[in-house]
Amino acid sequence: MNGPYAQQQATGRKDDKDKVQLDLIEPSFIMGVGKVLTKGAEKYGKNNWQKLDDAADRYYAAIMRHLMAWRMGEKSDEDSGLNPMYHIAANAMFLAHLDEEEKK
Repeated sequence: MNGPYAQQQATGRKDDKDKVQLDLIEPSFIMGVGKVLTKGAEKYGKNNWQKLDDAADRYYAAIMRHLMAWRMGEKSDEDSGLNPMYHIAANAMFLAHLDEEEKK
C-alpha cells in the first residue's frame, strides 16, 4: 500500500502536552459553583454579579463570611443549601474576573 496511510501507527497521536487539563477539576465542584451561580441568577438576575458597586470589597467580605461559616462547621449554606466552599469559589471567580478586567 502506498500513500500517506501506508504506515499507520499502532497508537494514535494528539499533541496536547501543553494544554490546560480541565479534566483534573472535580466535576462535583464545577457543578456546585454552577448551582451557586444559577441560584444567584434566579435571585438577582443573570450576571448581576458583574454590575456591583464596590465589588472587590463586597466579594472579599462574602468569601470571608462563607469561610468563617465553614470553619465553624457549616456544611450547608443557610440560604442556598449548598456547601460554603462553592460560594467561596464563586466569589473568588468574581474577584479573578475583576482582576482580569483591570488588565484590559
